[in-house]
Formats: sequence, structure tokens, C-alpha cells
Amino acid sequence: MEALFEKLDAEISKFQSATSLHCKFGCGKCCFKSDIEATALEFLPFALHLHQSNRAEEWLDRLQETEAEICLILNPTQAGSGLCSQYPHRGLICRLFGYSARTNKYGKRELVTCQIIKTEQTTAFTAAAHKIDEGLDVPVMNEFYMQLASIDFDLSRDFFPINMAIRKAIETVLHYYAYR
Repeated sequence: MEALFEKLDAEISKFQSATSLHCKFGCGKCCFKSDIEATALEFLPFALHLHQSNRAEEWLDRLQETEAEICLILNPTQAGSGLCSQYPHRGLICRLFGYSARTNKYGKRELVTCQIIKTEQTTAFTAAAHKIDEGLDVPVMNEFYMQLASIDFDLSRDFFPINMAIRKAIETVLHYYAYR
């Protein structure tokens, strides 16, 4: 997973450099959506990090006790450029949104980004869309999810509300180490 994330981060960085698209400093508006879904597999690195820092049980309790639909990793009071309290361990969906494309029914790649980038960076967004049409490399969502499936089909097959995906990842790591 970490190698896949490193590859994706490098592709996103290259895409951002070629298009000058960027998130607004301190925004994180996309993280406040209540319908974000993810797989358990994409949060395994976070779960492993929690296990290694002896915080997995604490997080599991928090996740089991909450009914919050907003990601518990989100920290709206955090200072800095992002609101993710575990930015290096964020999931695949968190990495892809904003700087990736989907393939439409005609096989054409379409940039998937937020309304803020579309409206506040209109010129750069339009130029990026044209560059993609002309062949600019852009990370493609379904290709990365296929790579997830090749790592572990069972853990990448089902999508859950984000907090449930994180919980399932932690349970998977705890189960693994309990029987090791």
C-alpha cells in the first residue's frame, strides 16, 4: 500500500506542476462531506501506524462509539495547509480527489476535482482539462482501485462509510497481530 501511495503522490505532484492546480490553503471542504466511502485496505497503513504507536485500541473505541459521518481523522482546528491529522496515512480516496480523472462511458478522461478549484482556478482548471484531452498524464481513479484489488481483493472489494473503513482496517491489523 505504501508503495502504491508513493507512486500516486509522485504522479499527483507531477500533475500539479504541469497544471498549477492546487488546494486553497487551509480549505479541507471536501473532507466535510458525509458520504465519503473507502475500503479497509486503503487505511491499513494508518491502522498499522496506530498499532505500532500503541493507539489502535483507543482509536477503535472512538470509532465504535461514534455515529459521526465526518471522518474522525479530520481535525478542523489544526493549523497549517490541511485539516487531516494523519496526512501521511490518509486513504486512497483522500489522495485521489482533486487531482485525478475518471474514465467516462466514451473512454475519455475527465478531471475529478472540487467546485472551489473549478470556480476559483477556472483558467488553470480549463487548461488542465485541455491538457488531459491532449494526453497529459493524470492519475486515473479506476486504475488505482484496480491496483488496490491486486494487493488484496477481499479488503478492496467493499466500500464503507469512511469511519467504518478505518475501523475495519484497525480490526484487521489487531486480528493479525492477535494471532501472530
